[in-house]
Formats: sequence, structure tokens, C-alpha cells
Amino acid sequence: MAASTFYIPAINLMGSGCLQDAASAVESYGWKKALIVTDAPLVKLGVVGQVAELLSKHGVTSVVYDEVKPNPNVTNVEHGLKVLKENECDFVISLGGGSPHDCAKAIALVATNGGAITDYEGVDQSAKPQLPLVAINTTAGTASEMTRFCIITDDSRHVKMAIVDKHTTPVLSVNDSDLMLGMPPSLTAATGMDALTHAIEAYVSTAATPITDACALQAVTLISNNLRTAVKEGSNAEAREKMAYAEFLAGMAFNNASLGYVHAMAHQLGGFYDLPHGVCNAILLPHVQTFNAQVAAERLGDVAKAMGCDVAGKSADDAAAVCIDAIRTLAADVDIPAGVAQLGMKEEDIPTLAENAMKDACGVTNPIQPTFEQVCEIFKSAM
Repeated sequence: MAASTFYIPAINLMGSGCLQDAASAVESYGWKKALIVTDAPLVKLGVVGQVAELLSKHGVTSVVYDEVKPNPNVTNVEHGLKVLKENECDFVISLGGGSPHDCAKAIALVATNGGAITDYEGVDQSAKPQLPLVAINTTAGTASEMTRFCIITDDSRHVKMAIVDKHTTPVLSVNDSDLMLGMPPSLTAATGMDALTHAIEAYVSTAATPITDACALQAVTLISNNLRTAVKEGSNAEAREKMAYAEFLAGMAFNNASLGYVHAMAHQLGGFYDLPHGVCNAILLPHVQTFNAQVAAERLGDVAKAMGCDVAGKSADDAAAVCIDAIRTLAADVDIPAGVAQLGMKEEDIPTLAENAMKDACGVTNPIQPTFEQVCEIFKSAM
């Protein structure tokens, strides 16, 4: 086995009520002024005000940048950076799901490294650590609060840039499941299926290790056992907390084993049509794993077991088919659309989408490298 590196924030707060501990931790670092990067719905819900008030009780002032789009773009990063500089903030807080986290990472990275966020597309392109980032999570899905992944849309190219950089890792992550109780069913479903995709892609990745395997399989089990409940009963505290642990475990897995062609392709749908990332992943997941099964059937059989399926006595190929069926069933149970055509994908765009998917950093660790024609076929099958 080749040498590997394991990336994770230094401190990670988990569980109901841990937001209070986060405020004390921020105070102990000695930072004075935060840029809170978030989105408008969380301002309206009062969550941003709650965090700002908590910070002020611990001697920390804050300013808010709340224009983050569901697929954050280069303009968001530039505007947020302007607010940060004008207010002389000495650290950044991301508050929300993957979109605010990714936008905040990009702002913090450019704040110390200079240039534009487009300069850092790819793997470890920055020279210096970013401004300190505290990531407060409100969804159980992306795990961006604890990863070195940062996805920003370049509108000029209609491409989602994958910025994979050790310097974008937050110093502190916060997963207080109380903040997740208000998530609507559709967002709960999309983010939960995003987490499942992280776990499965990490498990079949060419860079998987025994550590990432353990994290991935436990995440799969927790999601299989709790996502349906979290979607149907949003105020079920136990299901919400289990999903928070699941998405974090899935983050530990993919942050270190990386991803595959589900993400490489989903990024193109998000960048081209401005579609929700978790939904794109959920639709593409069974189609990409059907392709991967030619080399990863045994591993997909392990995933089936982790999902609670009985695969005793089945061949590797049959067990992989059970896994793919279980993924489809879970997606249908939480009302994920059956195909990407329902979201607006057009068949004539497939060559462009496929071409860009093959350039995405996430595809490198897919268990088998597809040809351009095969990527086109997978897109067609997912329509």
C-alpha cells in the first residue's frame, strides 16, 4: 500500500448544543472580527443573528456577507473578499451548508494568497495557509465544513472548478444537529444522498485506505438507517444527529480517498444548468456505479451489506446489482427525481458536459477511467 496523508480539521465539535462550545473556542483563539459568510435564507430564519449575538457575548464582533448562491461563483468570492477587506476582518466564519463553506474557503484563500480564485483550480495550487476559517454546518450532506475541497462556479466557462487544497481545511468545524432541525425535506434528501455518494465513491476509489473504508461503510449504514426518517420527520432529533455523524464520516472518507465520476459529472450539471448538487449526485450515483461494477463489484457488495441488504451466497456481480437497486430505492423513497432530463439537461449538451467532466480533478480516483464515449453514454442513461 502506498504512503497516504489523512486530512481533517484540528478540532471538530459534534452533537446537539455544541454551538455554545464553538463560541468559547473562537474566543480562546483571540480573533476579534469575523466575516460571516452565509446565505439569505439563514438570515431570514434568524440563525445568523443567533450566531452573531453569541459571538458578541464572547467579545467577537462580526460583519455578514449573505449573498452566497446555491452554486457559489467567482463573483460571490470577489464580493465577499471586498467586504472582508473593507471591514478588516481577521478570520472567517462559514454558516450554512456546502455553498457558504465553499465560498468562505475561497474568500479566505484569496485573502492571504492574492490573485483570483481561478488561479487555484486543481490540487494544492496555493502557497500560503488561508485566513483562519471556522465552519458552522447546518446541513447533513456536503461535509465541506471539514474538507479540503472547495467548488466554485466559473460562470464565464460554465464550469464548476474543483479546488482541492490542504490550505482550505477549516481550523474548527461545528456540527450542532440542533441547527439542522429546520431543514426542509427536499434539502434533507438532497444533502443526505450527497453524503451517501461521498461514502460510496470514497469506498470504490483507487486511493481508499483501511481508515477511509471504515469511515465510508459506517456512513453508509447510518444514512441507510436514518435518512428516510430525517426526511419524513424533520424534528426527529435522533435521526438528525445520526445524519450529522454520517455526513462527517463520509467527509472523512472522501477528504482522504477522494471521489469519482459521479462528482466529476455532477459538477458539470451544476456549473452548466445551475442545478442542486446533491440531487445531481443522487441521480447519477446508480448509473456510474453500474459502470464501475465491472471492476468494483466486490466493493459494491460490501456497500450493499452496509445498507442492510442480504447478499449471502451471491456472486460479486449479483451483490453489486443488489447495491445499485438499494441506492435507487433509497433515492425514490426520499423523492429524488428519476432522471436529469426532469431538471433541464439537454441531450445536445452531453458532449460538452462529458468533455468537461473528463477534466475534473474528482475523476482521477474513479476505479476505472471511462472514455469520452462512455461518459456520454452514462449521461444519456441518467436522463
